[in-house]
Amino acid sequence: MSVDIRRQIPATFERVERSKFGYNAKQVDEFLQRARKSFESPVGAADQIASGDVRNVAFDPVKGGYDAHSVDAALDRLEDAFARRERDDLINQQGEEAWLRQIGKLSGILRGRLHRPDGERFRRPSKKRARSYNVQDVDALCAELIGYLEHDQTLSVDTVRRAVFRAAKGDEGYEEAQVDAFLARVVELMAAID
Repeated sequence: MSVDIRRQIPATFERVERSKFGYNAKQVDEFLQRARKSFESPVGAADQIASGDVRNVAFDPVKGGYDAHSVDAALDRLEDAFARRERDDLINQQGEEAWLRQIGKLSGILRGRLHRPDGERFRRPSKKRARSYNVQDVDALCAELIGYLEHDQTLSVDTVRRAVFRAAKGDEGYEEAQVDAFLARVVELMAAID
């Protein structure tokens, strides 16, 4: 499968008003240039960017920067392109069985947490004033993920990427960092499958 990387990334992004915050344009342009070079290079070349690198990249907020929604949408398409490339490379190198084993292993890890009882899927912050995610909101998304993984219900990877949870305080909610790390693995799995 060939992917036209130039169609995944616009030549330029709209900027927000000078008084509003957006992504640092220089940082965005530099990362996307590196990503483009990496994607066009043979697999295994030095300084190869992976789908996880695209998922985890962060840019400084600056006034008058690039519109965050436009950049995020382009990064989502780019991550999907890298994930497809990684999947295709694994299949070409080791066969479809190796890819299925990898997907099965990750799916098994995720399902283990998904099948925990409501209210017990993630740690609670140890500090009373620590920010956390609303338990019911996170558990509702987990129920949708079970439907996707086990009952062929439709769920978009972008729904998981854009999930927003109400805020909670301390042990009233789930620890944000653990939920975020889990959802990053879910996105990794969904991008590899779709």
